[in-house]
Amino acid sequence: MKIALMFSGQGAQKVGMGKDLRERSPLARSLYEQADAILGYGLSDLSFEGPQEALTETKVCQPALFVHGYVVYRLLQEKGALTDASFAMGLSLGEVTAMTVADVFDFETGLRVVAERARLMQEACETSDGSMAAVIGGERDAVAAFCQEMDVQMANLNCPGQIVISGESAKIAAAVEAGKDRGFRRVMQLEVAGAYHSRLMEPAREGFANYLAGIEFKRPSMTVFTNTTGKEVSDPDQIRAALVKQVVSPVLWEDCLRSAAAAGADMFYELGVGGVLKGQVKRTDRNWANASFETWDDVGG
Repeated sequence: MKIALMFSGQGAQKVGMGKDLRERSPLARSLYEQADAILGYGLSDLSFEGPQEALTETKVCQPALFVHGYVVYRLLQEKGALTDASFAMGLSLGEVTAMTVADVFDFETGLRVVAERARLMQEACETSDGSMAAVIGGERDAVAAFCQEMDVQMANLNCPGQIVISGESAKIAAAVEAGKDRGFRRVMQLEVAGAYHSRLMEPAREGFANYLAGIEFKRPSMTVFTNTTGKEVSDPDQIRAALVKQVVSPVLWEDCLRSAAAAGADMFYELGVGGVLKGQVKRTDRNWANASFETWDDVGG
């Protein structure tokens, strides 16, 4: 068996995530304590107790999802369940988690990278007026043409029939209205803080590039795929460039899934919250075996 590990992106967070892991595992407790010390605030408390409004903030939810995904990985590793792990990938911020478990950098560095990425993206959201919408039931070429017409961008190509678009709020609102007559099953506005993976994130991209220039990247210990191309990446400088570009570029998640399968992955493990990625695997190809790990019952049972 060859396992592909998948890590959650922003939006998957929920109050209480990781609490039972911390309560049942000394390893999880130690990692959460390390995270609080590295960040200088109580990420654990916000993850376990909320409130939801605070956990949903970009600067909080991204580090919270990173730590949860990494903790799940380490617990499965401790249990001996990942000897066949051959591939790693993540949705948007989850890509940093994937690079961390693939030893591109260590846990502390990965957490600091995510925290800075989240800070910069929240800042970009607060200084722009952006939004996003989900296009359900549209082919990729049709959505691309629609985005060009409406002057917005494709942000997430999650799985067949599920594409997210991003841009200025007024243009997204116009796209939601215009989409009713374009043959899509549905175009619906999303409750988000800004226009992620679009040109409105350019200030965050620039700041992130400057930050990552001072970080040492190593060659990954397993095969990793980048959201920017959906293909394998192994050169440290190319990984750095891909993480920077990803901030303003479409997340080619479906392509990552297909690349893993083509490379020999025959089991997809979601190490994250809510089963979202597992659902996208099923919608991409129902024949792909998959499992989701989130709670102690999943990991330690």
